[in-house]
Formats: sequence, structure tokens, C-alpha cells
Amino acid sequence: MNYTGILQEMLLYIDANIKEKLNVEKLAERAGFSPYYFCRMFQCGVGSSIMEYVRNRRLAYAACELGSGRRIVEIAVDYGFETHSGFSKAFRRYFGCPPEIYRTVASFNVPKLPVLKKMDQFIPSCSIEPKIIARRAAFKLAGYSLKTNSVDWEKVKPIPEFWKECRTDGRLEKLHSESFLKYHAEYGACFPDYCENGDFLYFVGVEVKERHNIPAGYDVYTIPKAVFAVFTTLPGDEENLPTAGKDTWQYIFSEWLPNSGYEIDSRGFAFELYDERSMGNTENVFDIYLPIVKRQL
Repeated sequence: MNYTGILQEMLLYIDANIKEKLNVEKLAERAGFSPYYFCRMFQCGVGSSIMEYVRNRRLAYAACELGSGRRIVEIAVDYGFETHSGFSKAFRRYFGCPPEIYRTVASFNVPKLPVLKKMDQFIPSCSIEPKIIARRAAFKLAGYSLKTNSVDWEKVKPIPEFWKECRTDGRLEKLHSESFLKYHAEYGACFPDYCENGDFLYFVGVEVKERHNIPAGYDVYTIPKAVFAVFTTLPGDEENLPTAGKDTWQYIFSEWLPNSGYEIDSRGFAFELYDERSMGNTENVFDIYLPIVKRQL
């Protein structure tokens, strides 16, 4: 499949509709991919997320119009920015100066399209690379557990349903209202050592403040101190988050770990961290923390 050609067509489409409402779902549908895989393909070929590219492209076109004499707020609204201050902040972050200064050198030249990376052998997971977090301190979690099994994928499917139940039946809301809550972020963790015969406990919960008592009714676990490789899933909509996680885990074990020089630290526990980026945010990404040690030769 000519992925480069598809991306080139999408870049031209974005330019032709730069003042229209554009979102991941609409662009993915036009490209003929699911939102999840379109985001991966775009990230690999362009080097940025799709909505980051759209925002920056709008700023580039807006910059071209600054020399027209129109009011800056009018240009900002034309390119999807609701306020002058929001536009100025985004403009300064992208160009390194406020629009009032940039307009003194603005031209009407249409900004050039980016040079795409070669995509003939596109691998959906190619842009997932971790950052290494050195020796994160131990911390405690409180929440709820589900017993499931790692032998048969069919038995792991209840995990997304477990998340859904915790969100809709008030359990997560109750956790976020507790005085022991340290951050408004949620954790998903596996604790295989607590069960036998391939069973494990999948845990949903929050981080606990130090030296706080946890009332009855919650399961409590400690994540020991460890070095972690942290993988951020690529963006997708809320419905595709479980698929993003599954594909990222597959990439970790089939591609990254065998070639990384690391192995899993058997004394630690892996977990997923869902913060503000995955809670109704347009990014819809989360982090996977894998405890690691240098591989023994």
C-alpha cells in the first residue's frame, strides 16, 4: 500500500479545508483507516500527532495573513482560535514571538508542506519509543481488583468492561473523593504473584498519600521502587484506548524488549497510568510503565 501517497493526499486535504472543523475521526474516515491506525501512520510519516499538525498548520496560514492589515483577533477566529490570548499563546509557542511582532515581516507565501518519511514498509508501532525513568520510589495504590486469566485472551476481555463498571457505578468517583487521594490520576496494574494457574489480579485504583489510613472496602497494593521504561500510546479516541494498550503491549514484548538490552525486573510490577491526557482530553493517550533491569549476558 502506498502510505506516503495517502498521507500526501491528506496533507493537501487539510490545507484545502484549513478553516473548517477537522478532527481525527473525520480525517481517518477520509483516509480509509480506523482513527487508531491513522494516528499511528500519521505520526510515523509526518513526525507529529495529527491534531498537533493541524494546529501548527493553521498557525502557519494565520502567520501569512498577518501582513494583510486585518485585526489579529479576526485572523485568529478564522483559523479556529476562540480568543486573541489563546491564539497569541499558541503563536508565541510555535514561532517564538508574538503575532504583533511577526506581522512586521509577514508575507503571503503559502507555507510549504512537510517532507514525508518513507512509508513503503509502514509498521504501526514504529513510533513507540520509551523514556527510561531512573529508580522511581515505591508508592501505594488503593482501589478494586478483578481476578482474570492470562492464558486465553477471551478471559482478558473483561478488563475494559471492569473499567467501564468502575466508572459508571460510582466506585472511581468515590475514590477521587477520598482524603487519601494523592493525584487525580488512575492506575491499572497486574499482580500475577497473588494467584495461581495463570490467574492474576487486574487492579484499578489511585495513588495514596504517604502515611494515610485506608478504610475498609478497598484493595491496597504497593508498587516497589524500580527503574521503569515508560511507553506512551499513540493518540486515538476513547473507544480505541483498549486497542491502543493491547497493541502497545504487543510491541513491547515482540519488538522493543528483545532488542533493548533490558529484561523485566521480576521484583517489580508493570502498570498503566491514566492522567488528564486520557480523561476526556483530545490526546487520549496513556502511559505504560515496565520495570526493567539491564540484561545479564
